[in-house]
Amino acid sequence: MGLRLKIGATITATAALAVLVMGVQVPQMLADREREEMTARLALLVEAYETSGKTAMGAQLGRTDIPDELRKEMAHGRRAFYVEDTSDGVRWLWAGQPVKGGTTLTLVVASRPLIGEVNRVMLQSGVIGVIVASVIGLALASRFGHRLRTSARSARRIADGDLTARLPESGNDEIAALTQAVNAMAEALASRLQAEREVTANIAHELRTPVAGLIAAAGLLAPGRVEGMVQERARRLRDLTEDVLEVARLDNGGEEADLRWVELGGLARRVVRAAVEEPAGTGPPLVRLEVIADVTVRTDPRRVERILSNLVSNALRHGAEPVLVQVEGALVRVRDRGAGFPDHLLTHGPQRFRTSAEGKGLGLGLTIAAGQAGLLDAHLAFENHLDGGAQATLHLDAAPTPEP
Repeated sequence: MGLRLKIGATITATAALAVLVMGVQVPQMLADREREEMTARLALLVEAYETSGKTAMGAQLGRTDIPDELRKEMAHGRRAFYVEDTSDGVRWLWAGQPVKGGTTLTLVVASRPLIGEVNRVMLQSGVIGVIVASVIGLALASRFGHRLRTSARSARRIADGDLTARLPESGNDEIAALTQAVNAMAEALASRLQAEREVTANIAHELRTPVAGLIAAAGLLAPGRVEGMVQERARRLRDLTEDVLEVARLDNGGEEADLRWVELGGLARRVVRAAVEEPAGTGPPLVRLEVIADVTVRTDPRRVERILSNLVSNALRHGAEPVLVQVEGALVRVRDRGAGFPDHLLTHGPQRFRTSAEGKGLGLGLTIAAGQAGLLDAHLAFENHLDGGAQATLHLDAAPTPEP
């Protein structure tokens, strides 16, 4: 049961309970009032009889047809009151008291129809009141529920990494206080994250010159194992520096796509060819291209190649051969035969500087791929294939015909 129904049901139940309590108490109060009036009236009549010896106002001496319950009470020498409900629907109010001379003085009157009228009116009013309370309760609950659902959607956007999302602020109640606190938290988190990104980008920028000098110095070493090792480490440091700077440019929104009409199969073919030609241990990595249906797309070919190259490199580094690059229309799938993507990546997407379970990599390759895909308004999805292995799918917008 949702919060809206819970609040509405609570208000309805409260209104119904209030009507029930009033339906019991009000008739009882009226009955008590009639009793007090009858006993007070009888007391005056008894006093008048004992003073003057005469009865008045319908009081009768020694009446024999009185109810047994009333007779038993008066037998103890005290004033008594009794209500008699007859078969014809009339309620008779009896009051009696022993008087001098060993007799009794009794007074009997028909109950006023006020209690019945009150019961009928209260029943009608109670039903109407419960209906009105239910409608008002559901309306209020719907309003609160809508605010909570809207805030929950914005909170999920913040949790997914969209730190520009804010919860709508309205009113001065507890929900408004909660939304203000969440917005303040998101603002502080965004500021801190931006500061960390700026520091990382500045460090990477400052490293470009010394890294370039390191690569140049490595080229002066005598050929051999040491020279190759130094050059390899220097190139890796250079690539890492460039990756960090690329991530910073994507974060700052300073990149623009250079859109052209290109065949998607040709782009994938160049990426596969470059991956196969790269040395890797004892032989070239096994990367296979399968073009099911080629299409022409309007996109930035350099950025698409960057995305596919990073996906293939990630598959080779963290997955297992063979790696399949499959082009089917505007979809490009890159699949390996490894253990698949980790759960945190499937749940939250690529995250920079988060290493794999084996401690390899810094998460920049897939982060760059996702950022470049966002720049192209493309969709990049990560999943684990049913038959095993990790699979990344890039979905571009296909064009029916290229522009002239």
